[in-house]
Amino acid sequence: MGDREAQLREALRRLENEQIHVARVSSIYETEPQDFANQPWFLNLAVEVETVLDPQQLLAQIQEIEKALGRTRDVSKGPRTIDIDILFYDSAVIETATLQIPHPSIAQRRFVLAPLAEIAPNFKHPLTKRTAAEMLPATGSQIVKRITSPARQSTT
Repeated sequence: MGDREAQLREALRRLENEQIHVARVSSIYETEPQDFANQPWFLNLAVEVETVLDPQQLLAQIQEIEKALGRTRDVSKGPRTIDIDILFYDSAVIETATLQIPHPSIAQRRFVLAPLAEIAPNFKHPLTKRTAAEMLPATGSQIVKRITSPARQSTT
């Protein structure tokens, strides 16, 4: 919602701190909504970070960024100002009440796989042992359009 690209860039700016280093950022992609189709299209990107935080600490920081950028959880899969997910944490497999890594829907979401394949083409999903590029064809007709070059270039 709102200025979608500005929200992404502000989230990137806030993500970079003394505990989290943004190593790579994909291009920005405009994508059709999934599951709850009657809403504006989304902007998505993928980010690789290096961090000293454990997964739960990283999740807490991400949720603080979402809250600071006006994220509310009114409608599941509905319109929102920002949504930051942890897709992978190295090769860890984590399942708690608040966090599931790898993110459980990666293989079905072209809007995740397209930017992920751009920045980490050889990273293998720790459970399926397939790369994003290998999983991408199975996502079918979901519309995903690259609208910018890598976002990192214009965040500074």
